Amino acid sequence: MTAELVRGQNHPLPETRLEIRVSAGHPVLAGATLGDEQGRVAGAEWIAHPGAPALPGVGVPGPAAADHRLAVDLDAVPGAVHRVSVLLALTGADRFGALAAPFVAVAGPDGTEIASYTLTGLDRESAVVALELYRRQGAWKVRAMGQGYEGGLAALLGDQGLERPADLAAAILATATPEAPDASEADPSSTVPSRVPEPEHVPRTAPATPPPTPVTGVGTGGPVDYSHPRRRTAPAPAPTPEPRQAPPVPVAGDASGWSMDERLYNQVWGMFEDLARTAAAYRSACDFAESRLDRELDETLTDYRARADGANDAARAAARARHDELVERAREVLDRDLAQLAAESEVVEPALPVAYARWDNPVWHSYRLPAEEPMAVRLGDLHLPERTDLRIPMLVRLPLERGLWVDSGRGHSEAAGLLDEVELRRLALDCAVAHAARLLAAYPAGGFTVHVVDPAGAGAAALAPLVETGAAAPPARGAAGVSAVLEQLTERVDLLQMALRGGAADALPPGLDAARQLLIVHDFPHGFDDRAVTRLRYLADEGPSVGVHLLMVAAREDAAAYGPLLDPLWRSLLRLTPVPDDHLADPWVGHAWSYEPPLLPPGSVILRQVLTQVAAARHGKQL
Repeated sequence: MTAELVRGQNHPLPETRLEIRVSAGHPVLAGATLGDEQGRVAGAEWIAHPGAPALPGVGVPGPAAADHRLAVDLDAVPGAVHRVSVLLALTGADRFGALAAPFVAVAGPDGTEIASYTLTGLDRESAVVALELYRRQGAWKVRAMGQGYEGGLAALLGDQGLERPADLAAAILATATPEAPDASEADPSSTVPSRVPEPEHVPRTAPATPPPTPVTGVGTGGPVDYSHPRRRTAPAPAPTPEPRQAPPVPVAGDASGWSMDERLYNQVWGMFEDLARTAAAYRSACDFAESRLDRELDETLTDYRARADGANDAARAAARARHDELVERAREVLDRDLAQLAAESEVVEPALPVAYARWDNPVWHSYRLPAEEPMAVRLGDLHLPERTDLRIPMLVRLPLERGLWVDSGRGHSEAAGLLDEVELRRLALDCAVAHAARLLAAYPAGGFTVHVVDPAGAGAAALAPLVETGAAAPPARGAAGVSAVLEQLTERVDLLQMALRGGAADALPPGLDAARQLLIVHDFPHGFDDRAVTRLRYLADEGPSVGVHLLMVAAREDAAAYGPLLDPLWRSLLRLTPVPDDHLADPWVGHAWSYEPPLLPPGSVILRQVLTQVAAARHGKQL
């Protein structure tokens, strides 16, 4: 049975030799790009188009036409390739919205359709990524993309990381006319030669490229049948049923990377992207089912002739049945993908290193200071309402590119509304201490220094693990203490920036602490005058580039007296919360992700044990 996909939905591919059919009803250029795990294309030599119709494992047709067939052998693509993007571009018309919606289908070597997708919803776009074949846990899947570009083929190629995309797009479009030389000398659906060498800048994990194998399509040895797969007059032969393949068994660290930490990091964010896209596909399918139901119900109301004999009731019942079937099918696909992600999470979570692990992970009981800085740290978990128990680690790259802000205000969170102000502020400072402890534990001995500003001394109890273990100096108190710490760190930023700009990094004072610095600011703006606020903003803007980072524990409404003066400060910080809150959005599909703070298990002594080791190593280095 063919899977009819909606935008964002994916489907497993039982075959690696495929034929991709395109039916547009108007001339389009069809091509393909080979990209890495992030979808970045290494260079122009990794684009298959009418002027260069064959790449290892991929063959595209000739000039622009209303119907195309692309041949793909996923076993023959280079090991560095994780995504094969099928693109369509207009050569004459201005935009897809003025034309019939293109239809694409993926078929096996026997001609049986595996999945299809109608590219609806396009308007001013003149180029579109129609489908994406991507590698996941050793298996291949197809995803309905429908990602259009108003800037045309140049914008599409630029989005995939190619240099000089405008020139490249113009050269490709020039080969799309029927008169283009050499474009029709070979039939790429019958064989895919290997005449394009691997670029020098392929991803570093790429193994040696195996010799490509021919791809045989259904049209091998004769003319290609360009008839629309949905418009055949003769019935297609019944396909032979094939045994259902079990989903791939998840393996921790199966992503690309030099080290296990890098592979796990890439795998976690692959899980994040998969969850985002499968949820988007489910929501899109439900929205489509609702809109179609509304349209069909409206049509029954306008047919006054069918009211008397009860035909309207039957039509409404049939419309609701079709709606329920669409939603049920979408839910089945969602449940399948969520189950696979949950199984992967169960394998990945126990394998995470200290910097990525939850506080209840047994890896903390065998903690030893690392010899080098990790790629990232975990600042909490993320989940979507489709399955709240499926948590994706929120990993943030090191060194931090922006400061952190633990919001002690109520915001719009339902969980925060259930707590009194004192308890909410205590939880916020507890979370800040947990974040600081994780950063201290992630760096080698002496690689990270923590300063604390607590003007009124209101956070003494929560800050005790940092201070009593010696992992951080006692907090600065009062306006004078605040001013002294801010002045010290501001001078440090100025000194380091002047040294770097002047190319004299080796001329820094010998006693300068080479460790990265973290300033925890509690109870802001108490104890801050205008000069201190100016220095704080300066540290937030300029500090990260020279290793000085800010961790604010504050409620924005407490600083309302400053008006919009502090708006740039809040916007420059990554907002975290001490209670679950759905305030984080992803850049792919714009989901509102619920953030879960990294709380320690009740009664746990892990935090103090880790900080004790950090402090002992630091003091031993200084002696």
